[in-house]
Amino acid sequence: MITEFIITSGEQPKRLDVFLVNRERDISRSALQRLIEHGRIRINDQLVKPSQKIKPGDKITMDVPKAEPLELKGEAIPLEILFEDDHLLVLNKPAGIVVHPAPGNWSGTLVNALLHHFQTSGGTISTIGGKERPGLVHRLDKETSGVMVIAKTDQAHRHLAAQFKQHTITRVYEALIWGTPKKGHGLIQLAIGRDSKERKKFSARTARPKASETEYEVDHRFGRLAAHVLLYPRTGRTHQLRVHLASLGHPILGDPAYGGRKVCEVNGHEIPRVMLHAKTLGFHHPSTGEMQQYAMPSPSDMEQVMWELDHMIQRKCAGET
Repeated sequence: MITEFIITSGEQPKRLDVFLVNRERDISRSALQRLIEHGRIRINDQLVKPSQKIKPGDKITMDVPKAEPLELKGEAIPLEILFEDDHLLVLNKPAGIVVHPAPGNWSGTLVNALLHHFQTSGGTISTIGGKERPGLVHRLDKETSGVMVIAKTDQAHRHLAAQFKQHTITRVYEALIWGTPKKGHGLIQLAIGRDSKERKKFSARTARPKASETEYEVDHRFGRLAAHVLLYPRTGRTHQLRVHLASLGHPILGDPAYGGRKVCEVNGHEIPRVMLHAKTLGFHHPSTGEMQQYAMPSPSDMEQVMWELDHMIQRKCAGET
């Protein structure tokens, strides 16, 4: 697949391979270097080396061959199962695990863990998502933790997918954000889509904007440093919560893609990941019609960051008195 893009005016000079590894998150630096050396990545249609410095106005052309997935295999990766019957499975996804296989992540994914679970338990899994996304009705980003529902039958998959499409699913997220919003509660309405210049990102700068809405509530303020917020997405666009919070001027802590390096540490304390957690998920059971709701408390890494923020504020107040 051939893609082309122009280096924007605000980009600082840096090595080509370093620039691309931050842009192409699904391709490793070594793989990018091989593509450059084989002439599949060029600057201004010229052969270059990985050390070539990029500059504003440069045209980058990438010819990345389509990776063919291996036959997916089950892997003995632990699952924290909250509920399971013949129709569906509800689990708590940890941060750091990719949901489904893709180039650069053909193994070690949640799907690999699910395949192993059903192979050993004798259960079934929905086939509607295809061989790379069996059972997946929705997804969470790699660094996002929290509650997910998996369809075990095609009928359950269709029923749950319809609830997501009709926005009748109950979803509550929590996040730690940079700075503190002036309003304690609000509604973000911003049409977003794939960014027209940075294809790995989503924004209002897009050729195909889709309406999206997120309600937010400030739960706790850590002085002016940060805030703990509850998020109630009314739509389900890719990266919606991350883009919406960044649009307020309060990106999620640990999210350099939408907040830059400044949000990756607070007063010298490093933020380990994107501080976003899918706290609550509620839906009507596809067989019984009964409303079921599952919730998971803040994960330990988020609790640790909140503890550090509290202590920063306490020390600051003690120093001012």
